[in-house]
Amino acid sequence: MPKRHTDLFAGIANFRALREAALKAALGKRSKPGVAAFMANLEKNVLRIERALQEGRWQSGAYTEIELHEPKRRMVSAAPFRDRVVHHALCAVVGPIFERGFIDDTFANRLGKGTHRAVARYEQFRNRYRHVLRADIYRYFPSIDHAILKADLRRRIACRQTLWLLDTLIDGSNAQEPVHLLFPGDDLLTPLARRRGLPIGNLTSQMFGNVYLDALDHFIKEVLCAPYVRYVDDFALFHDDPAVLAVWQERLATFLARRRLRLHPVKTFVVPTTKPAEFLGYVLLPGDHRRLPDANVRRFRNRLRGLRDRWRAGTVASEAVVQHVEAWIAHAENADTWRLRQSLFRGGWFDPLREPDGSPDGRGLRGGSWNNNARNTRAANRNNNSPGNRNNNNGFRLASSPSRARAAFLKGNVGVPEGVHGPS
Repeated sequence: MPKRHTDLFAGIANFRALREAALKAALGKRSKPGVAAFMANLEKNVLRIERALQEGRWQSGAYTEIELHEPKRRMVSAAPFRDRVVHHALCAVVGPIFERGFIDDTFANRLGKGTHRAVARYEQFRNRYRHVLRADIYRYFPSIDHAILKADLRRRIACRQTLWLLDTLIDGSNAQEPVHLLFPGDDLLTPLARRRGLPIGNLTSQMFGNVYLDALDHFIKEVLCAPYVRYVDDFALFHDDPAVLAVWQERLATFLARRRLRLHPVKTFVVPTTKPAEFLGYVLLPGDHRRLPDANVRRFRNRLRGLRDRWRAGTVASEAVVQHVEAWIAHAENADTWRLRQSLFRGGWFDPLREPDGSPDGRGLRGGSWNNNARNTRAANRNNNSPGNRNNNNGFRLASSPSRARAAFLKGNVGVPEGVHGPS
């Protein structure tokens, strides 16, 4: 039986912890109206939260629901900023308690882990075994059972006030998309009697999601003794014999049913490890090669086009556009970035990467076009025109590094046609 922790609430509901949580929650978001209003009266607002927690009056606020359709349809829920302050304070105290019990091969929402390490671990196992069981849980966050989650939390938490706060957060979850699943022993009314679902977007939901699947992690590693890697509800088991993986799949289905979860009927399958596999935003190929899926490149181009239009209209800061591009580049640099460079050049996007021919990082390069592709951006005779020919679709400046791109874009003269200027 794991150690159960008491006297945790004093580390959550105090002014210093809540103020630190507010500063963390506000990172990169201070320009948003709700965050700016809270931070304008930081001390006063933190004192109000502290008092409400200590008096047992704190309740979750109403969520703002946003429906996304890429890469798949899902609903993201944004909690009020005052709630996010409490989420940060709670996770700072409770998170490390559960972190100590997690296995090493689960990589989501953990310090020092992340998608790139998960992909590298997947490749290590793929290179050692002949077959892989790829698995996904059907509608994971909407399916999380509140009663089972609360029991999991009580295995390590014995502080009465902290359990009250945890229960309040879980009970305050907004309604998620319905999941019509029946399990052994259920009748037709059972799904209506059991509360399910956590809001996607909460820091606490990320922590709860790992806690809820911790039992699965230990079952796979300690009972099945399987080579295994998991990122949220996307996971893989490896073995040389596909028959063994088929047996494991049946045992996993039985285990997950006890936690009122079901394997995805389409996304769960056994394949040879020699086949290309799409995992966490990369297509993994034999020989440790990776490329970006075509759908991801298209999605990035569409998002960047929308951000550019919003920037021109003055509804988004240029800094946000640059941050979005640099974040995507950080992901793309772990694969073949040729597709990214092509995506940025087509349609007149600026290129924050080095030129494909390897020009020194940090140099600005003149050339480019609103309708030319990458190969023409440095040619002396663009489109086979004579040197004396002057076209109005050439001549803006490109930058070859993220830092150079940031500086140039903030001045409003990168990837923008002549006469168009960004908002000040």
